[in-house]
Amino acid sequence: MIAVSLSRGHVELLQFLRDRTAVIFTFFFPALLLLLFGTIFGSTSTEAGVSVSRVFTASMIAYGILNTAFVTMGSGLAMDREDGTLKRLRGTPMPAAAYLVGKGLLVLALSIAEAAVLIGVGVLVFDMPLPGDAQHWLTFAWIFLLSVIGCSMLGIAVSGLVKNARNAGAILNVPVVALQFVSGVFIHPMSQLPDWLEKVASIFPVRWMAQGFRYVFLPDEAKVQEIGGSWALGTVAMVLGAWCVIGSVLCLVTFRWTARDK
Repeated sequence: MIAVSLSRGHVELLQFLRDRTAVIFTFFFPALLLLLFGTIFGSTSTEAGVSVSRVFTASMIAYGILNTAFVTMGSGLAMDREDGTLKRLRGTPMPAAAYLVGKGLLVLALSIAEAAVLIGVGVLVFDMPLPGDAQHWLTFAWIFLLSVIGCSMLGIAVSGLVKNARNAGAILNVPVVALQFVSGVFIHPMSQLPDWLEKVASIFPVRWMAQGFRYVFLPDEAKVQEIGGSWALGTVAMVLGAWCVIGSVLCLVTFRWTARDK
């Protein structure tokens, strides 16, 4: 099972790297947005005295994971379902779990690379200092893993609702972009948003992903910019863990091996 999963993950990675458009969009689009936002607003500072470019860098890691895990997983599964790949694989000795683990390994590898690119831009272009203690890096690790798992599960679940795989990327990017604006990624602090929109955003994981990554890469005094004036790491863990469970349940309900018309 482990060997088959690793082999499938290797195949998935090779297939992804052959698609230059997917590689460019996955890695360079978030980095381009960070460069644009950081350059345009980077000369200003928040009330806590932290440069806006540093805030954008930390927050954009959440966008990078959502874009990589949710969109890549969802569109990839939709394509495999429509072109018959899933149906053919189901008729082979490969366990279904091995296929999904292989997809998960692809998403994990891409998410790690995406985070490294964004952090690299923050360090090299915007002089963002890296955390110097193990506690912050351990926090980064569990927030990162919960984020990747939750977004991947949601991508699997939503893939079953996509009728046309060719439109999957465009469809899946609609909630991705919308959540960035209401979750404190493109607009921070969130207090600038209407109160009802803050409450809606707090239901979804992106707000908590971004807040958790800001804790890792921003000084402690920057928490005054967060809702409630606290990093609320306990809530971050609970919400992200809850979405991992919700995503798993939705996968069981919506996942299909064949397209709707088959």
